[in-house]
Amino acid sequence: MPRPRRLRWVGFQPNITYFKPNGIRMIDLDESVLTVDEFEAIRLKDLFGLEQEEAAKKMHISQPTFHRLVLSARKKIADAIVNSKAIKIEGGNFKMAPGFRGARAGGTNVCVCPNCGYEESHVRGIPCTSKKCPRCGTMMVGKF
Repeated sequence: MPRPRRLRWVGFQPNITYFKPNGIRMIDLDESVLTVDEFEAIRLKDLFGLEQEEAAKKMHISQPTFHRLVLSARKKIADAIVNSKAIKIEGGNFKMAPGFRGARAGGTNVCVCPNCGYEESHVRGIPCTSKKCPRCGTMMVGKF
C-alpha cells in the first residue's frame, strides 16, 4: 500500500477558475484541468519568480515534488494554448495556508510587484491586480 500523499499548502485561490479561447463556443471546447496545487506552483515560480526550493517550502513539499507540479502545470497550459482548449482550475491535494482569507474575502495582506519586488499594504475591497507598481508600472499581485 502506498503512503498517503502530503497535502500541499496553497496561499491563493483564484476568483476565476475557467479560461477559454475567444470566439469558440463552450460546447465546442475541450478542457485542460489544472489542479489548485499546480496553479499555486505556477504562481510561486513563474509569477513571483521564487526559486524551486523556496517555493517548495512555502507549499510544504519536497523540491522534486514541486518540480513535477510545475512541469505538469506548464504542460497543461501549453496544451490548452496550442490546441485551443479551455483551462479549468479545480481539485488537487491541498489545504489553505494558515491566515488565508480568500480572494473574495479581500485577498492577502500585502500587494507586491512581481517585477521589482515593491510591496504595499492591501486595501480591503480593492484587488491587488487592479493596482500598478509606482516604481515600474507593472501590475501588482497578492502575496502570502
